[in-house]
Amino acid sequence: MSTLEKIFAEKLLNVKAIKLQPEQPFTWASGWKSPFYCDNRKTLAFPALRSFVKLELSRLVAEKYPEAEAVAGVATGAIAQGALVADALGLPFAYVRSKAKDHGMTNLIEGDLQPGMKVVVVEDLISTGGSSLKAVEALRAHGCEVVGMVAAYTYGFPVAGEAFAAAGVELTTLTNYEAVVDVALATGYIKPEHVSMLGEWRRNPAEWGK
Repeated sequence: MSTLEKIFAEKLLNVKAIKLQPEQPFTWASGWKSPFYCDNRKTLAFPALRSFVKLELSRLVAEKYPEAEAVAGVATGAIAQGALVADALGLPFAYVRSKAKDHGMTNLIEGDLQPGMKVVVVEDLISTGGSSLKAVEALRAHGCEVVGMVAAYTYGFPVAGEAFAAAGVELTTLTNYEAVVDVALATGYIKPEHVSMLGEWRRNPAEWGK
């Protein structure tokens, strides 16, 4: 576990962008019950933390994907973070909608990406990976080459790992489930007995709590 993963996990916990409520589970939009909730958009409200995310995501892109010619954010959560990264790196920015508009130009991709461009995708968080990889499909259909994806956080669900591998997309994140649980335990945010329960949830989130 890297120092960065722990540092960012602690920052997210400090501003309550990540909440762990093992005894009072959240209900996700998917209907899943979860003791864990992450809202990376909250980092935008804190200037120092916003800059930290911008600089660290930009560093990842510059180090891993120096060939990138443009940045694409996934709507809506990663539009702001993607734009910040593109600005820091001096690259064109676009974002990918979850579905095409039903009016005007009926765009699915907003921006000016040209076929053949090498694009790095920015996400705020990865759960199942479904919406993230749908954006990759849209970019590829547009004729762009997706060189990789960076995100602030991943739950690390096995289903997501399988989906990214099948799609041939490399994913790099600033922090992850393991780092958050480790820091939360070390700081007393959760109790030792919660760790195994959280692990059970992550192994089978669709059935947990039923």
